[in-house]
Amino acid sequence: MEYSHSHSLEMALPREAAWQKLRDLSVAHHYVPGLTGTEIRTALKEGVGASRRVFQGGGRWLDETVTEWAEGQGFAIRLHRAEQGMVAPFREASFRYWLEDAGPSTTRLVLTLSYSLRWGVFGALLERLAMGRGVSANLRDVALGLREYYLSGAPVTDARRAELRRTQ
Repeated sequence: MEYSHSHSLEMALPREAAWQKLRDLSVAHHYVPGLTGTEIRTALKEGVGASRRVFQGGGRWLDETVTEWAEGQGFAIRLHRAEQGMVAPFREASFRYWLEDAGPSTTRLVLTLSYSLRWGVFGALLERLAMGRGVSANLRDVALGLREYYLSGAPVTDARRAELRRTQ
């Protein structure tokens, strides 16, 4: 079974300016909670086939490979561990960053995580009891961090992210 969760918010930035920032795949660690670094792993820096590795601390990492690229609008990435696929409990997962015009100098950011889980009925129960809420909260945190980073240019700390959660 496929699950999908989204979060959207507006930012006071024209879509083209937001796109110029979004297309830089090397800066995810500045706005995604829990990431400690980002490394581009392919000769391609953007577009379908470009791939980055994001580091999560404690020696953990995840590869993210672009599977869809819509110039000026957004992209989708497949989440995986090298060629082994996705880490448990996920069977497969993809993340979509999308920008839409929301006014003359305002952009709507839409983040979507789509995934399937392992373990059949137990995976479905896990989704219902915990995963869905956790994924939704994480999407909100990524969106808040991305907007803050794009508007301020400064990496988003955990303390700043907590403050953003309280004021949103």
